[in-house]
Amino acid sequence: MRPNNTKNQFPLSLKLIFLSLFLAFLLVLIIRSSYTPQQTPLVVSETHLSNSITPSQDPSPSSSSSPPCPATTSNLPLIPTTTCSKAPPSLANAIIHYATTNITPQQTFKEISVSSRILEKISPCNFLIFGLGHDSLMWTSLNFGGRTVFLEEDKAWIDQIKERVPSLEAYHVTYDTKVHQADELLKLGDEEECKSVSDPRESKCRLALKNFPSEVYEMEWDLIMVDAPTGYFEGAPGRMSAIYTAGLMARNRDSGETEVFVHDVDRVVEDKFSKTFLCQGYLTEQEGRIRHFTVPSHRTRFGRPFCP
Repeated sequence: MRPNNTKNQFPLSLKLIFLSLFLAFLLVLIIRSSYTPQQTPLVVSETHLSNSITPSQDPSPSSSSSPPCPATTSNLPLIPTTTCSKAPPSLANAIIHYATTNITPQQTFKEISVSSRILEKISPCNFLIFGLGHDSLMWTSLNFGGRTVFLEEDKAWIDQIKERVPSLEAYHVTYDTKVHQADELLKLGDEEECKSVSDPRESKCRLALKNFPSEVYEMEWDLIMVDAPTGYFEGAPGRMSAIYTAGLMARNRDSGETEVFVHDVDRVVEDKFSKTFLCQGYLTEQEGRIRHFTVPSHRTRFGRPFCP
């Protein structure tokens, strides 16, 4: 009866094997479903935290044991953090102004560079300019943040320029000299009253200009440019008084130095009066038709001569 017994035992053993395999497979499914891997989420989290830390937020000491960020993170391009801002109004206006005009300023590029180098170093500052012209907006822009004031003898010209550039600070002034008086006025340089340092309004020197707005005298100017009044014909006002008064303002300041520029020194008046009243000893540089003088305060050292 063995064959019958073998046949009856085989199905039972096979069922037990299948049942064991099923239970094992079920156990594996249960174990896998209850296990949640932490490595990948942790790395992502640490990467996110690392990128969100600002220089002023140092990680706590306990974070030093956390897994490092993936190596690929260090190869990512840096994102610029600079904040964009608008161009200063004076600069924007200057770009538009000079982009829409064919008029060239009277000073050459090399001449303008002499004073623009000084402005680059000391601006924003107080900048006084004798004369109002097509380059006025340029000077205001180069002295962004400072105060730039223009003195002009032609009232109609002021109105014309300010109609296009109303932001410019310009004042109408008058002069009581003429170019044909230059030789006579130059002799005043030998008189003691013209070598005395004081507020121009209190000076007894005939060359001192006294009819400017009060704020012109009360301000200590870091730069003064003499590019006016008109001086190319005998009946013009000439720049004799402007040059003398610029030097007097520089000497009369409380302390420090004033950078004084005189344009058109190829002409006799500008040449002689700048050398006499701004002094060759204070001459710093000349480029083309412009001269640069550095005039120190005479109030900080008693007995300083008018010219070194």
